[in-house]
Amino acid sequence: MSTGGGQPLEAVEAARGNAPALEEKVLTPDKDGVINPKADDSAVASGSDIDEPLRGPNGEEYPSKKDLETLRRVKGKISPIIYTIAFIELCERFAYYGTTAVFVNFIQQPLPAGSHAGEAGTYGQPGALDKGQQASTGLVTFNSFWAYLMPLLGGYLSDTYWGKYKTIHVAIVVATFGHLILIISALPPVIRNPDAALGVFSLGLIFFGIGVGFFKANISPMIAEQYEATHPRATVETLKSGERVIKDPVLTISVIYMRYYFFINVGSLVGQISMVYAEKYVGFYLSFTLPTALFLFCPLVLIAFKKKYVRRPPTGSVIGKFFALIGLGMKGRWSANPVRLLKNIAEPGFFERVKPSNIPESERPAWMTFDDNWVDEVRRGILACQVFFLFPIYWLPYNQLNSNLTSQAATMVLGGVPNDVINNLDPIALLIFIPICDKIFYPFLRKIGYNFTPIKKITAGFALGTLAMVVGALIQHYIYWQSPCREISGYGYVSDCKTALGFDPDATVDERLYKPPLTVWIQTPAYVLIAFSEIFASITGLEYAFTKAPKNMRGFITGIFWFAQAFSSAIAQAFVPLSTDPVLVWLYTTVAIIAAIGGLLFHFVFRNLDKEEEALNALPDSVFKGSRNQNEDFEAVEHAQEEADRIRHAQGLDEKLGTHS
Repeated sequence: MSTGGGQPLEAVEAARGNAPALEEKVLTPDKDGVINPKADDSAVASGSDIDEPLRGPNGEEYPSKKDLETLRRVKGKISPIIYTIAFIELCERFAYYGTTAVFVNFIQQPLPAGSHAGEAGTYGQPGALDKGQQASTGLVTFNSFWAYLMPLLGGYLSDTYWGKYKTIHVAIVVATFGHLILIISALPPVIRNPDAALGVFSLGLIFFGIGVGFFKANISPMIAEQYEATHPRATVETLKSGERVIKDPVLTISVIYMRYYFFINVGSLVGQISMVYAEKYVGFYLSFTLPTALFLFCPLVLIAFKKKYVRRPPTGSVIGKFFALIGLGMKGRWSANPVRLLKNIAEPGFFERVKPSNIPESERPAWMTFDDNWVDEVRRGILACQVFFLFPIYWLPYNQLNSNLTSQAATMVLGGVPNDVINNLDPIALLIFIPICDKIFYPFLRKIGYNFTPIKKITAGFALGTLAMVVGALIQHYIYWQSPCREISGYGYVSDCKTALGFDPDATVDERLYKPPLTVWIQTPAYVLIAFSEIFASITGLEYAFTKAPKNMRGFITGIFWFAQAFSSAIAQAFVPLSTDPVLVWLYTTVAIIAAIGGLLFHFVFRNLDKEEEALNALPDSVFKGSRNQNEDFEAVEHAQEEADRIRHAQGLDEKLGTHS
C-alpha cells in the first residue's frame, strides 16, 4: 500500500495510523477553521473510570463520553487524491449510462425509414431492432440484474486474491471488451439483420456486466479508504471561534460518498444526454463508441496516481472463514423449522460463543486464525447485510427510470426532445440537491441537534420512492384517459394510436395529432422524488456497506449491497407482463404498494440499530492471519487494539455494543 504522500504504508503503519506523525502537526487553522488543541488538557472521560484526557500517540485528543453526547460534529479535511478516484468513477459512469441510455430505443423501436444506423432526425423516433416494449424491458432488466450480480464475485476476488486496485484494472479490461462487442452490434451492416444484431448485443451485455460489476464492488470502498487510512478515529478540535467540536471520520466518509455520488451523476448526466443526441442524429454505433473512448481514461488516471493511493492488500481465505464461523455458531442449532432456525440465529450470545477467547486453544479449529475483534466485525457486517435484505424492494421504483418511465415518455408530447433524454431529470436533480444536502440541509439538522441516522435516511428513501411511483401511476392514467384514440381503441391503448387514427406509421406527422395533450415534462416530480430517495437511501447504503463491513471483506459486503439491486431486477422480471397496454397503471400502482410495505417493514425491523451506531463504528481493528498477509506485524496490531479498547471503554461505547447477539 501507499499513503496519500506516496510513501509505503505497511500493515503495521495502518494499525498505528491513528494520527499524523508529530512532525507533521501544525497549530494553524485547517480548511475548516480548526485548530489542533495539542496542549488542551480540559477533556475528561466523564462517565468512565478514566479521569484524564484521552490522548493519542501524537498528542491528539479523543472525545470523552461527555464530549460524544454534547459536542457538535464536523467533517475533516478531504484530500485532493480522493477526487481523482471520483473522476475515475465519473468516466466509468459516463461510459455505463451513456451506453445504456439508448438501449430501450435500440431494442424496442423499428429502424426509421431511410436510416442505416438508427438515426431519425429532430422529429423522428430513433430505433433499430423493432423487438417491442416487453423485449426491451426484459433485456434492460437483465442488464441491470447481471451488472449488479457481478459485484459479489468482484468483491470476493478483491478481498481474497487481487486487492481493490488490481481488480479495478481487471474490470476495465473486461468491460472494454464488452463495449467493443456492443459497438459491433450497432454497425449499419449488422443492424440490417435485427436477429443477428440482437445476438451480438446480448453477448456484449455479458462482458459489459462483468466489468461493471467488478468495478462497482471496489471503487466505492477504495475512495473511502483514502481518508480512513490517516483518520481512523474521531478527535476533538477547537475552532477559531473557540468552540470545541468533534472531527468525525464517519461523518467525513458520509460527505465523501455524497460528493462521490455527485461525480457519478455528472458522468451519468453528460453521458446520457450526449449519447441520446448522438443516437438521434448520427446513429447507435456512435452512442456506443464515444463512451468507450472516455472509459479508457480510467486506467490512465489509476496508473498516474498509483503511488499516491492507499492500496490495502488482500488477506486471503476471508469468505471461507466467514462461513465457517457462522457454521460453528450454528452447530447443534440447525432446524428444518424456519421460525426456530431464525430464533437460534438471533438468540443472545450467538457470536460470543464462537469468539476464540471462549474456546479452549486445544479445541479451536485450524481455520480459526483470527481474534475476538474479527468476530465482532463479522457480527457488524451481518447487521449490514440484514439492512440490505429489504433493499431489493427499494430499488423497484428506481428500476423504472430506464425502462417503463422512458417508454411512458415516448407516448407524450416531446416537442423535439428525445424520449430517452427525459430521465436525465434524475441526475439533474441530484446535481442540484446533493450540494444543498451536503452544505445546508444536513449541517442544519446537526446544528439543531437532530440525529438523521442511516436507518432514518433509508426509511425516508423508501417513502420517496413510493411517492414517485404514485406520480407515475397518475400520469399513466391521464395518458390513457386523454388519448386521442380512446374512443376508437378504448381506455389503455396508446402504443398504436398513430395507426389507429389512420396515419401512415412511417410518415412524419405532428405528434400532437396522435398523442394525448400532455407534455413530457409532467414526469418531473417522479424523477425529482427518485433523486431525493437516492440521496437518502442509495448513498447511505454505500456508506453503511463500508463502515459496517470487516475491513478485509469490504469488497464482498459492497457486492452484497449491489446484489440487492440485481435481485430487484430479477423481481422486476415478474412485472414484465405488466409493461404493456392496457395495464401500465397497475404496474406503477403495484410497485408503489410494494415499496410502501417495504419501507414500513424496514422502519420497524431496523429502527433499534441506531442505538448501536456509534459503538459499531468504533470497533478496533482485528488480527486476521490469512494466506496473503503473513508479513504483517501482528504485535503492532494487538497493541493498537489494546489502545482502541481503552478509548472505547472510556467513551462508554462498549456499553452500547450489543455483543449479546
